[in-house]
Amino acid sequence: MDETGTSGLRVIGGAVLVGLLLAACAGALLWFAGPRGLVGVPRFDSNGAQIYFTGTSQRGTRITADMEPGMGMMMRIIQVPDIRYDTLTSDEHGGHEEEGEEGHPPYTEETIKRAITEGVNPDGEPFDWPMPRWSMSDADLNDMVDFLKSLD
Repeated sequence: MDETGTSGLRVIGGAVLVGLLLAACAGALLWFAGPRGLVGVPRFDSNGAQIYFTGTSQRGTRITADMEPGMGMMMRIIQVPDIRYDTLTSDEHGGHEEEGEEGHPPYTEETIKRAITEGVNPDGEPFDWPMPRWSMSDADLNDMVDFLKSLD
């Protein structure tokens, strides 16, 4: 066999070897990914769930939070309310009189969206400083509210 034939076999052999290595890497990646996603990076059943847990969208659209400057978090206890959709929209949700606060009407889908993006309750009163004001696309906001509706 002449030198041209030998170099052609080397090129073909090298290409096969590279192809096998790429297939092995892809297989290993899929094996590590498993049913939950890449190791340490879970997969989410919905875009709304991913937004809720990570602040990122499966669409790749930008999501940012504007936090009001406030006192430091050190030695502060923040009481987080029940954010399940059924609770937020129930007639009982608005009443905080037992805590010495005036009540507000129950949330609607639109006022929940305003709470997320503007940081205000159904009466338009601003939340305390720990509540961020989220900027996201309308589609991502709808996905987020749909996720809240799915919480039990």
